[in-house]
Amino acid sequence: MSRIPMTTVDTAPAASRPQLDAIKGAFGVVPNMFRTVAQSPAALAALWGSFGALGSGRLPAKLGEQIAVAVANRNACGYCLAAHTALGRKAGASAEEMARAQSGHSDDPATAAALAFALKVVERRARLDDADVQALRDAGFDDEAIVEILAHVALNLFTNYVNIAFDVPLDFPQVALRRAA
Repeated sequence: MSRIPMTTVDTAPAASRPQLDAIKGAFGVVPNMFRTVAQSPAALAALWGSFGALGSGRLPAKLGEQIAVAVANRNACGYCLAAHTALGRKAGASAEEMARAQSGHSDDPATAAALAFALKVVERRARLDDADVQALRDAGFDDEAIVEILAHVALNLFTNYVNIAFDVPLDFPQVALRRAA
């Protein structure tokens, strides 16, 4: 059971209800993470707004989901790992691509560079150097895309922390965590 009570559309604060309706429209249901975050209309607006903004950003959805599973796996967030593995498959990634992304790997050089950068951001708490950013440029990312990769990492840190801190019950098919290689 979640450490913070999960709401429903009927029990959520009034200011959270329009976003919960939008989330239900997008997913067909309101996932437990959003039901938990809905206790705070401001937090829900920030979370859902970030998903919407990044979903219409420059990075392909598949890459965003690969970043999400790499960050989730590194943070041992089973909820986000399960959710983003499912979303990655919907975005066109194979099961193998999503499994490899968990440990920061990809056969695509640009994806591999983005995943390596994302994991360095997490591991080093964003204390990067010039070579880390240059590696993304060398892989074909421009400054807009580089900032967007960092935004995906930040959003996923937020969701990982919500799910871990509040012990949000899983409502996606479970995916096994992988050891970093």
